[in-house]
Amino acid sequence: MSNAQIAQPAAGVTSPQHRTGVRRLLRELFRSTKGMTGAILVGLAILAAITAPVVAPHSPTKTSVRAKFAEPVFIDRSSDFLLGGDNLGRDTFSRILYGARASLAIGFLVTLVASVIGSFLGAVAGFRGGIVDTLIMRAVDLQLSMPFILLAMIVLAVLGPGFWSVAIALTLALWVNYARLVRGETLRIREMEYVVSARAIGLADQRILTRHILPNMLHSILVLATLDMAFVIIFEASLTFLGLGIQPPTPTWGFMLSEGRNYLSESPWMTVFPATAVILTVVGINLLGDWLRDTFDPSLRTR
Repeated sequence: MSNAQIAQPAAGVTSPQHRTGVRRLLRELFRSTKGMTGAILVGLAILAAITAPVVAPHSPTKTSVRAKFAEPVFIDRSSDFLLGGDNLGRDTFSRILYGARASLAIGFLVTLVASVIGSFLGAVAGFRGGIVDTLIMRAVDLQLSMPFILLAMIVLAVLGPGFWSVAIALTLALWVNYARLVRGETLRIREMEYVVSARAIGLADQRILTRHILPNMLHSILVLATLDMAFVIIFEASLTFLGLGIQPPTPTWGFMLSEGRNYLSESPWMTVFPATAVILTVVGINLLGDWLRDTFDPSLRTR
C-alpha cells in the first residue's frame, strides 16, 4: 500500500462521504421518536443556558423580603414570579435558567477533558503494550477500586468546594471509562490490515494513532461521552446538594434542591421545579445517547 492510498483528506476539507454521513445521521434522528425526544430536551436545556440573561425576568441573586415564598402564577395570578419565589425572595424560574448554565458547563467540560485524557492513555496502552500498558491499566484498576464518592470527597477536602474542584473530582472519576474502552478497541484495530500496512511503510506511531486508529472509534467514544454527561450532571447536583460542590451565590440546580428541602410543606415549588429540570435534562441526554448507540451499532437497534 502506497502513501497515497492511505493519505487522509487535507485539514479543513469536508469530503462528500462526510457530508453524506451527516445527512444520513440527521435523517435517522428525525425518524426516531427516542432520538428526537432526547434532542428536543437537550436542545431546550442548552437554549435555556444560552438565553438566560435575555429570557430571565429577574436577577437570579436579587433578594426581596416581600417576595419570600411567593406563589407561582398558576396559583396566584397576581404573582410576579412565573414559578414562585424561594425563601429569600428570589425568582425560581430565573434561577433555574441560570442553573442550567452551571450544570451544562460542568457536564461539557468534565466529559470533554475526561474523554481526551482517557482516550489518549487508552490508545497508548493498547498500541504500545508491554510495560506502558501494564502501568496505565494498573492505574485504571487502582482508580476503579476506590468508591467514587470517597474519591470526590478526598479531592474536595484537599481543594475545597467550588466549580473547578468539582470538575477535577469528576474528571478523575470518569477518565478510566474511556481508557478501558479505547484500549480494548485499539487492541482490535491495531491488528487490521490497513494499520499493519501503515506501519510497514514506516509511518510514525503518533500518526497511526491519530489518523488511523482513533478516528475509527470516535463513534464509541461519542456514545460513552453522551451517557457520561448525564452522570456528571447528576453527581454535580448531588455534591452541591451536600454542600461540597458549587457555592452560592452562583445558582445551581443542586443548591436549589438543598435549600428547598427545608420548605417542602410551605413552598414545594422550590424543590419540584429544579428537580424537574434535572430529570428532564438527564432523561434527554440518556435518550440521545441510547439513540446514538443504536444508530452506530445496528445489532442493538430495536424496532
